[in-house]
Amino acid sequence: MTTAQAMPTVKLTQPPPPPVPRGWTLARVSGIGFLGFWLAGGIGLVLLLYNGFDPDFYARYGPKFVNGLIVTLQIVFLSVLIGSALSLPAAAGRMSRNPLAAVPAFAFVYFFRGTPLIAQTFLVYYGAGSFREPLDAVGLWWFFRDPFFCVIFTFSLNTAAYQAEILRGAIQNVDKGQWEAGKALGLSKFAIYWNIVLPQAMIVALRPYGNEIVLMIKGSAIASIVTVFDLMGETRRAFSRTFDFQTYIWAAIFYLILVELLRRLWARLEGRLTRHLVRTPQGKAKKSPTEDSQIATVEELDATART
Repeated sequence: MTTAQAMPTVKLTQPPPPPVPRGWTLARVSGIGFLGFWLAGGIGLVLLLYNGFDPDFYARYGPKFVNGLIVTLQIVFLSVLIGSALSLPAAAGRMSRNPLAAVPAFAFVYFFRGTPLIAQTFLVYYGAGSFREPLDAVGLWWFFRDPFFCVIFTFSLNTAAYQAEILRGAIQNVDKGQWEAGKALGLSKFAIYWNIVLPQAMIVALRPYGNEIVLMIKGSAIASIVTVFDLMGETRRAFSRTFDFQTYIWAAIFYLILVELLRRLWARLEGRLTRHLVRTPQGKAKKSPTEDSQIATVEELDATART
């Protein structure tokens, strides 16, 4: 056997094929036309706001819009925070085989997911007045007579029902082998649930949780109907005094900014938590220094054998 036959050969990678030229298909033309329509609408909206610019209006109602935005953020933050705490026992009850826990949890989730949020808000805000004497007797009337607290109470229960179903589905999505592995290690059910199952379930539930927060941001506009001056409440008050429909345009812009900021934050958080699941694109993986040295050695030996 000669030296040239003993030396390994290096396979040369073929260049990728040239891109296929894209023709003007019906789908492409429709997409460009649809994009152009929205672009023209955006330019028209900017021109409308520019031509209708009134310094006195913004100086008078600008701070009120900011205050309403702060109230909206308070409603969403407190509701989601309290709802997440309430969703844990509700999800546990939904997964329980004990009827004493499963039936109330099912009724709670069924009611708050099956009825409109505005109806729930009216039931709490206007219905609490019918029970003023019992509530006053137990010292809770101060809470239910305030529209802000009624909104927080209703929104928290509503989002707790949705979060309980999100959490239940995420927990049931975790492989049963995780439970068996925890039991094999001698861990208690609570330790397995808290340290093994729940962290994996939260990754699965991360995107649905983001959708739920977006829905709460948009649903918080219902608070303005029960005299809470959030962003929509301040918008309605400004419109009732000026009859300028641009107030609703600015309200929509503020809501879009909130949703977009949340979307970007959630995408970054999801990428951070799932970075171990991202696969390196084929053909773009970085070679280790050891692999580079091995390849260089093979090429040098092959070149030496050929000479």
